[in-house]
Amino acid sequence: VQLVESGGGMVQPGSSLRLACVASGFAFSSADMNGVRQPPGKGRGWISGISKYNETFYAGSVKSRFTISRDNAKNTIYLQMDNLKPEDTAVYSCNVDVSRRAYWGQGTQVTVSS
Repeated sequence: VQLVESGGGMVQPGSSLRLACVASGFAFSSADMNGVRQPPGKGRGWISGISKYNETFYAGSVKSRFTISRDNAKNTIYLQMDNLKPEDTAVYSCNVDVSRRAYWGQGTQVTVSS
């Protein structure tokens, strides 16, 4: 199983970013996928999920600002992040459970600062 994130960067408050997570090594179209983030000095926390049926779920802190989607043809999930705030600064990763084992990618850094 391999998960590779991209799309992070440094942006100003109110900006948008689109993160991508390319997956391999498992049946992507049959998997529920999650987006997680780890702010500086804090633990990793769940922020969004998309089921194999394309149902989407969000933490309250990002609901209405973030949109998760998937492209099964490309084995990729996307996280569209709008109206970014300084408190969104974190390393963003994707996560999947395969055969009762959890996997995470290496993450991509998002920094929101004026």
